[in-house]
Amino acid sequence: MNPQPASVSPDAENRPGLSLSYGYGTDRGLRRELNEDSFIASDPVFAVADGMGGHEAGEIASGMCVRALAAMPQLATGERSVTAAVLQQYLLRADSSIREATGARAGTTLTGAVVVEQMGMPYWLVLNIGDSRTYRLSQGHFAQVSVDHSEVQELVDAGEITAAQATVHPRRHVVTRALGTGDETEADYWLLPVEEGDRILICSDGLTGELTDDHIHRILSTVAHPQDAVDALIQAALRNGGRDNVTVIVVDARNVMNDAGIATTAPRPTVDAEVEVTLPRAQIVDASRAAANEDESGKH
Repeated sequence: MNPQPASVSPDAENRPGLSLSYGYGTDRGLRRELNEDSFIASDPVFAVADGMGGHEAGEIASGMCVRALAAMPQLATGERSVTAAVLQQYLLRADSSIREATGARAGTTLTGAVVVEQMGMPYWLVLNIGDSRTYRLSQGHFAQVSVDHSEVQELVDAGEITAAQATVHPRRHVVTRALGTGDETEADYWLLPVEEGDRILICSDGLTGELTDDHIHRILSTVAHPQDAVDALIQAALRNGGRDNVTVIVVDARNVMNDAGIATTAPRPTVDAEVEVTLPRAQIVDASRAAANEDESGKH
């Protein structure tokens, strides 16, 4: 199936409270036989899992991971009440299921953002395990929120190599934490207040392995609709080589504060949870080609 944009109900903009619009997509890439990425995109949970193991085992691991998140009752009710402790419980379940199904021979990374409310205020609860990434474009400032669990990131932190050297290091794909395999399975968490106009990017390393942060920032800051931004990012990654599966989610936040100055929860979107595992090769829509071509011309 071809991913389609999902957003809040058509009249949500006329109601008070936080309104989210988002787009999502995935592509097998140009060199991989299988797509081992999986994702979930449904208010309040947005996450990407990148399976590892090959021979369909990575696909099994990432699929189990996103299905575990989809089982959270908040997806059925639309409540924005998830905590880091609750998320970790579901990740532990996913870890156990993957180990049982694959004999600990396969694993998956996971990164994403869950919208939560505390004392009536909305927050991004960002989670990460592995080297898939979550970024935030807020008030003109673009930055990676998640911190890679990888050998090269440890070398960067130790001052042994630079961030630029890490992008071409021969062990850049070796992760130090994952679900379903290894000894380190606990995710890191960040709680960030939602700001008006925030744009969150969640992606597998098939995107960041092909595009620099500057290139990603340029697309995110110039392509207005989240689904168009997703399509432009995926197409740019394919143009730059497409050596890995690439999965992207873009989430925009609007109407963070209502007229009374109090953040409230918008009505639940009238869409079912979008949980995709091992999608067939995504077809890039014509509209995104124009946006991506415009971005390409800006490089010269």
